[in-house]
Amino acid sequence: MDLSTLYKTQISLTEWFQRMGLANSEAHRKEDNAKRERLAVLNAYFGLPFDRPTQFPASELVHSSPRFEEFLQNRGEELCALRLIPVDPALPKLRTRGASIVESMKWFVEQDIDPEQYKADFVPHPTDHTWSTIFVVNQYGAFGQIVAGSHNQLTQGFYDEGTEPITFSWNGTSLECNPRNADAEAHLLEVIEMLRVTDATIREKLVVDFGVKFFGEYLCGYFETASSKQFGVWFIDWNRILGEAYVDIKSLPLSKGELEGVGAKELQGHIGSPGSVTGRARVIRAADLAGTDLEPGEILVTDMTTPDFLPLMMKAGGVVTAWGGILSHASIVCRELGKPCLTNVKGVLESIRDGDLIGVDAQEGKVTIIFRA
Repeated sequence: MDLSTLYKTQISLTEWFQRMGLANSEAHRKEDNAKRERLAVLNAYFGLPFDRPTQFPASELVHSSPRFEEFLQNRGEELCALRLIPVDPALPKLRTRGASIVESMKWFVEQDIDPEQYKADFVPHPTDHTWSTIFVVNQYGAFGQIVAGSHNQLTQGFYDEGTEPITFSWNGTSLECNPRNADAEAHLLEVIEMLRVTDATIREKLVVDFGVKFFGEYLCGYFETASSKQFGVWFIDWNRILGEAYVDIKSLPLSKGELEGVGAKELQGHIGSPGSVTGRARVIRAADLAGTDLEPGEILVTDMTTPDFLPLMMKAGGVVTAWGGILSHASIVCRELGKPCLTNVKGVLESIRDGDLIGVDAQEGKVTIIFRA
């Protein structure tokens, strides 16, 4: 796959939901737009570290207010992510990442927006990501993935060769990772411990303020983190709606890799969305997507889904990918669609052909070739 090209096609999870017409997409949009305000409360209550933005009304950028001019002069060469958050829910969220504040302003000037309808968040951007995580804490503990690198490898499902995500499960006492990695395990325990709120008064405040739940003393929800030598550990998302979507999941089984190798009749993968389905395979690689279609109920087999796959995902009986992660945007979308989904199935594109009758068991994490076309 040409990862650089695929990354350019990516959209936020909220935009995935809007495109599929999800009934509560507006609630998801509000939750996403206010995530740093929620993280700021957690930071104030019990010191949770997060990627604190410098915020301005977008009109201050246009009119070069004294406060913004001072910010630009003192920090203009720092790398940032610039997020334009709309006041009007009908307007889109816009963003750019990885350029200096000065360079990001050139991007800002090119945007066709009413500055009175937006606020601008300048978020620090690390250059030396060490670990990133994506996980859920619920009534049973925590589960998710960690990768040596930037968090978008987990959310988008595209990861660099040799840095495959590590899947983990934690029950409050023991941590299980596959594959085992001592450094990753130490980092995970450090991150999870940051969500421990030992003060009962603060826990009660959070329950009242946000309607949240706790696993013992650990805050529940969906979380993303990024760490770097430059800034240390940052929480970059805390989402209550996505946390509730996984409230009854004990843990997603850990991938064991291929059972028999390329050409096998049974392959193992990560569970992105539970369920089971049997149907004819339709093999469509991301690079060959243009002009393709599938019959309703066919099982989409691909290297990795992008937003352009959404019409096919909505028609498919299930989805199987060679890449991806258990909490990537595409996996979450499949869960919302009620479609069984397996990701990171090694050898699947070499083993399955168009028209093969296959069974997808997204309870045990297996794909079985029942009959060759």
